[in-house]
Amino acid sequence: MSQSFMEKLLDGAPVEWKTLESVFDILAGGDVPKDAMSEKETEKFNVPILSNGIGDKSLYGWTDKSKIVNPSLTISARGTIGWTSYRDKPFFPIVRLIVLTPKIEINLKYAYYYMKTIENSYKVSEAGIPQLTKPMIKDIQIPIPPLPVQVEIVRILDAFTELTAELTAELTARKKQYNYYRDQLLSFEEGKVEWKTLGGVAEIRRGTAITEKETTPGNVPVIANAPNPIYFHNKSNRDGETIVIARSGAYAGLVSYWNQAYFLTDAFSIHADDAVIKPKFVYHLLKREQEKIHQMSKGGGVPHVRARDFETYQIPIPSLAEQERIVSILDKFDALTNSISEGLPREIRLRQKQYEYYRELLLSFPKPDGTK
Repeated sequence: MSQSFMEKLLDGAPVEWKTLESVFDILAGGDVPKDAMSEKETEKFNVPILSNGIGDKSLYGWTDKSKIVNPSLTISARGTIGWTSYRDKPFFPIVRLIVLTPKIEINLKYAYYYMKTIENSYKVSEAGIPQLTKPMIKDIQIPIPPLPVQVEIVRILDAFTELTAELTAELTARKKQYNYYRDQLLSFEEGKVEWKTLGGVAEIRRGTAITEKETTPGNVPVIANAPNPIYFHNKSNRDGETIVIARSGAYAGLVSYWNQAYFLTDAFSIHADDAVIKPKFVYHLLKREQEKIHQMSKGGGVPHVRARDFETYQIPIPSLAEQERIVSILDKFDALTNSISEGLPREIRLRQKQYEYYRELLLSFPKPDGTK
């Protein structure tokens, strides 16, 4: 698909540019209908109350009356400013949520796809609470090609969207399957295997403090309290198979596996006795308990976990052969469900990029002044 495809699709037909105000009735959501609402959907209260937010976070509650009955677009006016959603069922907008309801003949899904291309370009005032208002958007222009062209654009983009949705659903199913098998494989009957403390089969070491100013440019990742390197250095203080647990901050307790040279700072590493327990087996054991480990965060201020709490952490020790069998199975599931370089996450990322590429191509129409 290329620009020649678009030229063929248009077949010489003009593309009009119209303001949002001339294409849509623009309305801003008002107050919450407190006299007629429910936190849960019921037989009586079955009309969603929508606020500013993304996806399910925009659902405030339920009411028994709809304010918008025709298919419309909504634009988040506060918080997630600019986020555009397609609404094809009646709803009740609140908290200044902007609603666009067509007043001319236009394929609403086409308009939705176009508005998604500009949702990060709105200019809002920094004074007070940032918000988007009708006066700020009413003069924004939208290209209006002939209806058959709109329909074809929607058909193409819907196909990409549906493929991504199918892959995402597949990923969700595979993650559930992965969690099920992980629980089965890492559950041991009492008396069947020996249990030892983590401190008894592994060395737990604190990282070394280092600031970005103290680093020397290099390719060695500096690992701290985040899932990815915080910066890079030319020296390492760890190498080989290790498990890292973030010590403090929002990611306190995050378990990650590394098998390379790196510099560990505000975190601690676990070095398994390979003659007793495989490092990757320890990783899968701890990753299974990720939520519990997050909850081990101490202190009323910045969350943090302590290395000494893991010294007495009890873990099962099956035979090395059984450990290797379990690791082999779980590694395959892990790659399929979590790896961004392979498996479903990679496929979803590629399809999303492909969708965004074609969306930009299909919705880039020359403006009257010749610009795009």
